[in-house]
Amino acid sequence: MAYRLTILPRSRLNLLSISRSVGPLTGEGHHRPHGRVLLCSETSVKFKSASAASPKPAPENIGDISSVSKDDVELVHHDHEAGAGPSPRSLDLSFSESEIAYRSKTTLELMRSVMVLKLCQFDFLVKYNKQLLSYSRKLLGKRLFEGLMKATFYGHFVAGEDQPSIKPKIERLNRYGVGAILDYSVEEDIPHNQAVDAEIKSCVSEGDHDVKDDEKHLKQFMAYPKYGDRRQGVSSARTYFYTDEQKCDDNLETLMECIRVAGATSDDGFCAIKLTALGRPQILLNLSEVIVRTRQVFLRMSGQEENPTVDLMSHRLTKDQFSCELETMGITSRDESGVWFTWIDGDKDGMIDLLDWECLVQPDLKLSKILKAPRIEGDKLELLQFILTEEEEEQTKRMLQRANELAKLALEKNVRVMVDAEQTYFQPAISRLTVEMMRKFNRDKPVIYNTYQCYLKHAYNCLKADMELARREGFHFGAKLVRGAYMDQERQRAEDIGYDDPINPTYEDTNESYHRCLDMSLDTIQARGQTNIMVATHNLDTVRHAVQRMEELGIGPKDRLVYFGQLLGMCDQVSFPLGEMGYAVYKYVPYGPVNDVIPYLSRRAQENSGMLKGVTQERKLMRQELTRRIRKGNIFHKP
Repeated sequence: MAYRLTILPRSRLNLLSISRSVGPLTGEGHHRPHGRVLLCSETSVKFKSASAASPKPAPENIGDISSVSKDDVELVHHDHEAGAGPSPRSLDLSFSESEIAYRSKTTLELMRSVMVLKLCQFDFLVKYNKQLLSYSRKLLGKRLFEGLMKATFYGHFVAGEDQPSIKPKIERLNRYGVGAILDYSVEEDIPHNQAVDAEIKSCVSEGDHDVKDDEKHLKQFMAYPKYGDRRQGVSSARTYFYTDEQKCDDNLETLMECIRVAGATSDDGFCAIKLTALGRPQILLNLSEVIVRTRQVFLRMSGQEENPTVDLMSHRLTKDQFSCELETMGITSRDESGVWFTWIDGDKDGMIDLLDWECLVQPDLKLSKILKAPRIEGDKLELLQFILTEEEEEQTKRMLQRANELAKLALEKNVRVMVDAEQTYFQPAISRLTVEMMRKFNRDKPVIYNTYQCYLKHAYNCLKADMELARREGFHFGAKLVRGAYMDQERQRAEDIGYDDPINPTYEDTNESYHRCLDMSLDTIQARGQTNIMVATHNLDTVRHAVQRMEELGIGPKDRLVYFGQLLGMCDQVSFPLGEMGYAVYKYVPYGPVNDVIPYLSRRAQENSGMLKGVTQERKLMRQELTRRIRKGNIFHKP
């Protein structure tokens, strides 16, 4: 049996709040609990039975309770106080409680779920799902086809078509302790050849003829027709293709409406966006290469080779090292290098680290000044200039303006924005621009969240560097941790083009990377605060790890510092038990007209087909709950 004593601050004395399992305080008509009760200077203290975990350090004794009159003490009865730890009924980490997992579903919805997940296991249906859906639409006509989809796949994976139709679904989720991450999931299903043409045209500047020179540009950051259709080999992520500025403006309005809907349907909602929806991808390619090349020069100057297993934040350049390296490269004299050193050393600690160095790339400068990448040839340092036409420079400015408009609206509507990760040849720029948005909009609370793909070898170093920047500059840091959605495509591209595979060698390595990033994030929350993370995963071991580490560090479920995220229609056996126990858990909630979300439904079918073990367990629990309802005579269960 565990007891909890919570001390609430007051101007003269701490207020005492004891959970009702302990009993009321001594006073007229009250009895005294057994043993000696102390007023403590700590915010929260737990008294545990002898069999509990190792004791915490003893709280400071500032007086026996017998010396306090009842006028000085406020008695508060509560079942479970936010942030104070788990409620008396602990979370079942086996995630096998079918009644709790599916109590938000009617019996008909539960039967539909069993059927849909079963259909996802038929390889023929999954492989030819696009053709079958297209044929069904022609055969049945629009009305019958939409009715069939709403009764099956659409009804299971999608919340509805618009704000009025999704509101009841979101309200039902909220009643069971689950929030919503809204995503307007309309996708343009363009032909393969059209996608390739659009990608190549939008990734190569008319003014930069050097782009075709393999000797000058890093292979990873060049556009290749074979990989022009970024949808190939990807089943769990949406893809945007650039056609013109008007299309980007349309995407902006769609995303702004999604933020408005999130604000109107929830007090603490999220919205997911992709930066490739907002502008020409060429700038992301070019800026990514600048960032990577700038980092390579720093590693060269600090005498290190690029190694994802080494903590990049541990590398430092002294003034003498910096001067010697610049002289060796024939850039400047020792006197001039001293001036440069003082300018680059942002925190003025007498050393240049990675964060100081990367501030050389400033996205708020004129683009012609940004897009100059340092390039080492032997012992010499050259500058590789990316040439943009005036029109392309204006297009890039508009992309940044669109991102800024989204963030401003999110702040106004009290909605948090998660910027999704994308392919590695875009990601350095996406991550950098997202952190710049954090700098501006996360001053008082986390509004912007960056996404970290833990299947990448460099995930830990990137996360640590961004967290350190947030600490130095005092803004709130928001992160979503995922394993990643582009593994097969990334590996094949690296092999074909001839650069290092950016993905961890094994699934076990990715799990280790995820837990390492998660542990660092939780440690930062416990030590510094001003950090929020979304643990976006369907992996039960990772959820267990997060819950156990939160308990060890004293991070309460209702502190709302750690969020859990799963897809609508999947992993309910995790989401709803977490929600019932007070954890901050969210469903990724897609919405949009039936015919326009077909590409999304196609991806969900493919993803479920590839998750045989997890889906089989879900169906088992669903059947178990159906059997329980029949035996209990609760077949007409209403959430």
